[in-house]
Amino acid sequence: MSEAYTGGCACGAIRYEITAEPIEMNDCQCRQCQRKSGTGHGSYLTFPRPAVRAEGEAKHWDMVGDGGTIKSRAFCPTCGSPVYLTFPGIPEIFIVHAGSLDDPGRYKPQRVLWTAAGHAWDRLDPSAQKFDKMPPR
Repeated sequence: MSEAYTGGCACGAIRYEITAEPIEMNDCQCRQCQRKSGTGHGSYLTFPRPAVRAEGEAKHWDMVGDGGTIKSRAFCPTCGSPVYLTFPGIPEIFIVHAGSLDDPGRYKPQRVLWTAAGHAWDRLDPSAQKFDKMPPR
């Protein structure tokens, strides 16, 4: 690994440092991610949980994904920035929002999920692998 992935919320109250390479990087065009991001998709990096060190108190909002999985979305209670997601049923992973990275240029999407819910105006990386819905794990 070259250097740690670091990031946090807009006001700096929540910070993280991750000392591993991402397991995957993906865009998701599901309606939940559209609503959460305020645009056509969400962009995420998935990491192994043991490599993550996070500081600050996040607020959490739990929701059920289309496949029935519970997602816990973490955001800053001060500035409202979405920072990361965890899945109670999959505790070994930690997912950060690409926009929360100190260097968002390190984000390179590999896959696009839920293209069936995408919009023509939301142009994504044409080289990324596409899935109509959630691919099998």
